[in-house]
Amino acid sequence: MKKILILIGILSITFGCTDDNLTSMNVDTKNPTAVPAGALLGNAEKNLIDQMVNTNVNSNVFRLFVQQWTETTYLDESRYDILQRNVPDNHWRTLYRDVLRDLKEASAIVSVEPLNADPSKAAIELKVKNNKLAIIELLNVYTYSVLVDTFGNIPYTQALQSDKFPSPTYDDAQTIYADLFIRLDAALLKLDSANKSFGDQDFIYQGNVAKWEKFANSLKLKMAITVADVAELNPKSKAEAAIAAGVFTASTDNATLQYLETSPNTNPLYEDLVISGRYDFVAADTFVDRLNTLNDPRRQYFYIDIEGVYIGCPYAEGGDFENFSSAGDPTGGPTTRLLEPTLEGILLDYTEVQFYLAEATERGYTTGGTAKSFYDNAVTSSIVYWGGTVSDATTYLTNDAPYTGGVNWKKEIGTQASIAFYNRGFEAWTSYRKLDFPVLDAPANAATAAEGVVPRRFTYPVNEQTLNKANYSTAATAIGGDKLKTKLFWDKN
Repeated sequence: MKKILILIGILSITFGCTDDNLTSMNVDTKNPTAVPAGALLGNAEKNLIDQMVNTNVNSNVFRLFVQQWTETTYLDESRYDILQRNVPDNHWRTLYRDVLRDLKEASAIVSVEPLNADPSKAAIELKVKNNKLAIIELLNVYTYSVLVDTFGNIPYTQALQSDKFPSPTYDDAQTIYADLFIRLDAALLKLDSANKSFGDQDFIYQGNVAKWEKFANSLKLKMAITVADVAELNPKSKAEAAIAAGVFTASTDNATLQYLETSPNTNPLYEDLVISGRYDFVAADTFVDRLNTLNDPRRQYFYIDIEGVYIGCPYAEGGDFENFSSAGDPTGGPTTRLLEPTLEGILLDYTEVQFYLAEATERGYTTGGTAKSFYDNAVTSSIVYWGGTVSDATTYLTNDAPYTGGVNWKKEIGTQASIAFYNRGFEAWTSYRKLDFPVLDAPANAATAAEGVVPRRFTYPVNEQTLNKANYSTAATAIGGDKLKTKLFWDKN
């Protein structure tokens, strides 16, 4: 009887397997052949923000470049040696392969999505489609601007077309910027806040198109201020247009990604500083000394104190971890925030927009405010973000960091921007290169390749030098040499 029941079971399984069932058994559910555009967008957003906020020495060394942190044991990156770990290759690869490639695929999928046969419904669906394409394009613009601001000339018109251009040529950086402004304006025209977009698949704004409109204008302002010394790009008119259209007006407008409690979706800092169990980073004396001189109220949120004092390690000289203030306190306290797995990742925020408005005002642009008011707003916003109060900010701005403007505006804005951009190394590095404040000196033991200066750019990836040699050589010559000290087209000082 038992054997009969087994046989019946086998037969029922056999005859129950129709052709459709058998076919479905060949489908790999973990590796789908078709990926929704929203999933590609979300993946690109996460990869982009991961890259901008992580502190892994293999891919993001910007906090070290601006001397917010220094290393205790392995000192190559603090000494501006970025080739030992192929840092340029990893930065380049992440942005091209893991961000821009996904965005390209997402755009292709959205572009061919069919519309409803009902004309009235089709009209709404077209607006939603345009919103999706515009959001993808805004992230493209942001990512390409980061690549240009890191390397200078890069593959652009022939990029992401390996079948057609396996060895892409490099486009002129200034020409790329000009085209990015055009693309950004075109994306803005497509956005319609009365209609939906990606919804929850958009990890930054959850599909809120009105928020993306403010992001677009704020990005336009940011780019215009970055190239403010390049008259050919008409930065004044672009900045004023962005301001008139509406930039960030509060921290609730910030473009951020909310990380989660568990891996692999925690803030990369949590992985780099907590999960790794390593003790690599401490405060650099150059940065902490500046905070101490200013009696800055953000010190307690940035670093752990050593018996009530904030002590920085001599930059690029190494030392014992326990002797210096470090970023984040695993036992609790004000600096715990830096080590929280759910710490948000920031792409663009209200604080930096206020600094851009202050700078724009000093440059003679029409902004609707004074440089001092924007500067005060920026500093106050930063202090409150980190845990201080408006009262703390008022005292600080009155006694320790008042804005006087005039011949001092670059120094004052540059110094405070460098502090407000704590934990945002790339933005701090860009501000430093643009304004040349605060004053930073390369360490005496800096890598030979640095040639005695704080790097003004990344050298091109080693892979490009070997696999795309002819185009690499042309690009290197065009920018004045593939060196760390070579200034980008907008770095005029």
